[in-house]
Amino acid sequence: MLRREIWTDTQGTVVRYNLAYVNPLIYAGDRGRVLGYDAAHGTFDRFERIEARFYREWAALVKGMKRAEN
Repeated sequence: MLRREIWTDTQGTVVRYNLAYVNPLIYAGDRGRVLGYDAAHGTFDRFERIEARFYREWAALVKGMKRAEN
């Protein structure tokens, strides 16, 4: 499951986010969170950059899993 939660201010600027790939079949810890980015730790770059990085890493994980199945 992909989770995408985004909070914005009144001007539409992203002020908080949570992007996660959750799959308890791959990883049972952390409620199945395999990959995740969020603004909870004080590190905040441009959201668009972070979101693009998240999707690149997610796609690489999926590609690697498909390769391992074959």
